[in-house]
Amino acid sequence: MERERIADALAGLRDIVGDAHVLCAAVDTARYFTDWRGRYIGDALCVVRPATTDELSRVVRLCADAGLPMVPQGGNTGLCGGATPRAGQGEVLVNLSRLNRIRALDRDNASITVEAGCKLAAVQTAARDAGLLFPLSLASEGSCEIGGNLSTNAGGVHVLRHGNARDQVLGLEVVLPDGRVWDGLRALRKDNTGYDLKHLFIGAEGTLGFISAAVLKLSPLPAHSALAWVALDDAQRGIDLLAHLRAQASDVLNAFELVGREALTLVLKHMPATRDPLSGVAPWYALIELSGNQPGLDERLGAFLGARMEQGELRDAVIAQDLAQAAALWALRENISEAQRIEGFSVKHDISVPVSAIPCFINQAGERIAQALPGVRIVVFGHAGDGNLHYNLSFPQADDNARLLADAATTNALVYETVRALAGSVSAEHGIGQLKTQLLAECKSPVELDLMRAVKQALDPQALMNPGKLLPPPSI
Repeated sequence: MERERIADALAGLRDIVGDAHVLCAAVDTARYFTDWRGRYIGDALCVVRPATTDELSRVVRLCADAGLPMVPQGGNTGLCGGATPRAGQGEVLVNLSRLNRIRALDRDNASITVEAGCKLAAVQTAARDAGLLFPLSLASEGSCEIGGNLSTNAGGVHVLRHGNARDQVLGLEVVLPDGRVWDGLRALRKDNTGYDLKHLFIGAEGTLGFISAAVLKLSPLPAHSALAWVALDDAQRGIDLLAHLRAQASDVLNAFELVGREALTLVLKHMPATRDPLSGVAPWYALIELSGNQPGLDERLGAFLGARMEQGELRDAVIAQDLAQAAALWALRENISEAQRIEGFSVKHDISVPVSAIPCFINQAGERIAQALPGVRIVVFGHAGDGNLHYNLSFPQADDNARLLADAATTNALVYETVRALAGSVSAEHGIGQLKTQLLAECKSPVELDLMRAVKQALDPQALMNPGKLLPPPSI
């Protein structure tokens, strides 16, 4: 009977999307079953690839009627296993990459309507071609997709000025767990008509429904920009520099990234054509971007940095003189994750604290980790302008990482205890996925967990939408 149920479901899926888009053979499905980091490897009954919202709706309705759990997936660039099926659970992986159309672009309303499978870079390009800007910017923008960006409430390098993915959304289209379609594709900036339902699905990691399309806000495309790479004595100098920038250039401050020397060293080691832009070695660096429509931003940034250097607040700085140099400086920041992946195993933390607490976190966590694991390499980088750091641990000698893996629970506890003591968050922009469900149970109050579970029960009573992700089991 079970085999017949599954066979009937597979046949039904083929009827909906066509034989070529229901993948069952291992040679076809392998790349969908492993997350970007290679940490999670699962399996599924099949990979189904709908091309329209109607097909997606019919797929979800069929799976719901058959009692088959579903896992949504876009570009498969997540870092917490949220889009990876679990092994042996009989799940259906629904890949949305074929829902990749840009449905409309309204210049006067400064909005764009796109489907979930549109790559982030494609949305950026469409906006730029219209003389506008879609400001969400991630290192993976060439492969990540809008549905995943919204499902994890992605952050990136421009949160300081433009906010998270959530802040870029005017409306959503969502396929609900029973297959119904909620058409919330409203391009309104004011709509005070009750619950703002779109925010239920943004950041929900596909546990409440499938985001199939979105209306996104666009911004004016800046005519000018300036970018600087700055050497610092310590993280506190970076936060002091940020405070001065906020006071003197908040109107044009677009990004402020903090990079530890260990992170830069890995990029220089593993990424071809990268080079250290400064002659001396410093323990910390900041990448500062100004953008706006007034000319002279290079001169403005240069004068600011010169004044700060005279005060002894920074060691050295270089300002990009053209687009190629700017791209080279951004590459030092954006290739850190890839360089770490090439280097090998690391224990990753995606945390946030109040901006003012960043130096305290770095110092306190560093001291505790050094005591627990002498000789461990601490790679720190992130979006200091909004308090988000990526705090990653590994040993320089790969053979020593067995110690790190064995002590991962203890090490994680030290990091997260420090985060909580500073009123921070254990997940700033990567989501919860499979990786942090237990951690969510530890850092959320019983009231918060009850509310989250009530929403899940109301929308997905069969618990078929991305099971095992985000929410901890009811027993916790």
